[in-house]
Amino acid sequence: MTQSRSVTRRDAFRLAGLSAAGLVLAGCGVQGKKVAAPQKDATAEYWASHRKNGVLRFANWPLYIDKDGKRYPSLEMFTADTGIKVSYQEAIQDNPTFFGKVQPLLAAGNDIGFDVMVLTNGLHLGKAIDLGYLVPLDHSRLPTFAANAAPKVKNPIWDPGNAHTVPWMVGLTGIAYNPKYVDGVTSMRDLWNPKYKGKVGMMVDTQEIANFGMFALGIDPDTSTEADWRQAGEKLKAQRDAGLVRKYYENDYVDALARGDVWITMAWSGDIFQQVAEGKDLKFVIPQEGGTIWTDNMCIPKTAQNPVDALTLMDYVYQPKIATMLVEAVNYITPVPATRELVLADAAKATGEAKASLEQMAGSPLVFPAESDMARLRSYKSLTAAEEKVFESIFQPITQG
Repeated sequence: MTQSRSVTRRDAFRLAGLSAAGLVLAGCGVQGKKVAAPQKDATAEYWASHRKNGVLRFANWPLYIDKDGKRYPSLEMFTADTGIKVSYQEAIQDNPTFFGKVQPLLAAGNDIGFDVMVLTNGLHLGKAIDLGYLVPLDHSRLPTFAANAAPKVKNPIWDPGNAHTVPWMVGLTGIAYNPKYVDGVTSMRDLWNPKYKGKVGMMVDTQEIANFGMFALGIDPDTSTEADWRQAGEKLKAQRDAGLVRKYYENDYVDALARGDVWITMAWSGDIFQQVAEGKDLKFVIPQEGGTIWTDNMCIPKTAQNPVDALTLMDYVYQPKIATMLVEAVNYITPVPATRELVLADAAKATGEAKASLEQMAGSPLVFPAESDMARLRSYKSLTAAEEKVFESIFQPITQG
């Protein structure tokens, strides 16, 4: 239950010191080519022309599903219930690299070798939608999603009406601190507090630091403008130039925080939950100004060979019993709220360390956040291609300077 999935889930996202947003500009040397996606009036025709084939090729992140040795129990149940055999691969180490590999194939209309893939909301998923690389979903075939998905994950700003995606898991970016050195944290201002000079950790990812710069100024990233980005950039530069930031971290902020190299840092909820579950004395808060919510989303590439099988899985995992198996394994926020009671039921039947771990999970705001916390969360800004260039020119030099 406390495996370090998040270390592999997020670290390469900032590969070689570059943000995911910055890497998309390089695009692995491939220019985006817009292809025709099925139009709304053609969506029904598209799905009517496809049938279940009994096979499914699934691309996901490392350690991001329930696993027992070499077995994947939830996928075995899916096969038993549907007859669909799954070829599961941990093919996605980071969004920019994976997108760079599949983009030229999708642009040419060629099979990428997968029927369903998991992409994080942000620049790459937005580009995949804008370029017509994803199949619009037939929601008449997603009744379990409709019945059990949390309202917060429905109709996201980056994919209105869940036209192309449904969430796999959800995570939060907030502030973590080591109580050995910091008495408590309530505000984003603590990341700019002079008494923590040289002991503040910030993330190298431009979308992450941009949001925090805007939160510190009371700006909502969802509705932000170029003028807001420039103000946030100046706020972040002032923090850096004052010597407050020890380092702009990839995933190594977790170890730095536990060691005391940094006392307070930007952090992902799942990372800190896992550290606490392993006995580390660390704290995580969503500051009063807000925090970031990000979603890893299942989507079907335009060239999928088995789209009906993919859509079947996308609906299947929204059964509370299946979603419970997943959340107990990966420790991130499930998009199915009913799982909390099932985790408690599993805890009631368990003993010893397993019982304590399940009870801790069910009571953790890092896995089951309160509505008051969720109300303060915002997503990454959706950017056009032109906005992306401006955005990157503002924020990338801060972490690279």
